[in-house]
Amino acid sequence: MALSRLKQFLKPAPKASASIEAGLRLYVIGDVHGRLDLLDDLSKQIAADLDDAPADVLTIFVGDYIDRGRESAGVIDRLNRGEFPTPFHALRGNHEEILLKFLEDESVLESWRKFGGLETLHSYGVDVSEAMRGRGYDAARKRLLELMPETHRRFLEGTDLFASFGDYLFVHAGVRPGVPVHLQNADDLLWIREEFLRFRGQFDKVVVHGHTPVDAPDVQANRINVDTGAFATSVLTALVLEGADRRFLQTRAP
Repeated sequence: MALSRLKQFLKPAPKASASIEAGLRLYVIGDVHGRLDLLDDLSKQIAADLDDAPADVLTIFVGDYIDRGRESAGVIDRLNRGEFPTPFHALRGNHEEILLKFLEDESVLESWRKFGGLETLHSYGVDVSEAMRGRGYDAARKRLLELMPETHRRFLEGTDLFASFGDYLFVHAGVRPGVPVHLQNADDLLWIREEFLRFRGQFDKVVVHGHTPVDAPDVQANRINVDTGAFATSVLTALVLEGADRRFLQTRAP
């Protein structure tokens, strides 16, 4: 969805507690980072939670499906095949943005290898021994292009920068305070951190995001962080929204 279309979704939210439209339930899942085991567990919890669900149910992933964990390729494959108990809307994280850039420019690996890129390459069967030593980047890029299914690339390219329902805006990292939402820079939606996290004023909508790991879901008046650091903590979180109600599902691996 083009960033220029944001404006039509973002009329100011009412001052009362935020809500989504009646008859809809949303599950909003934080950063997975290659933890296919946790995604499997959480999907089972969501399936069990559907017994009393309304007619319309949707899951929103806030991005960062890859890197750090061992099964990035498995996570993408599962989502690409649509193996999930509800329809879902996949947003793009900064890690997916880096991978897509690497497919066009091998020099990206110099930085990407330092925050999880090697694990993603290895999950696709790429030999990373040279890349670990800071060389052979183009060979790694070409090998990934050979091994990564084209459907995986199309899935990543089809991820969106945002979604909006009711009084909520869903993005990966956040938004820049003081900038009209329809003028937000895509880099901020994928990468912003401190300027957004420290802001205590109101946005047009309550922003639900990931990107910055927290020990427990961080619920503020203007935003909700659902990134509970799944790779390191084995805790993957889903925020459940229905009407004005909020609750959480979480999974913990041994």
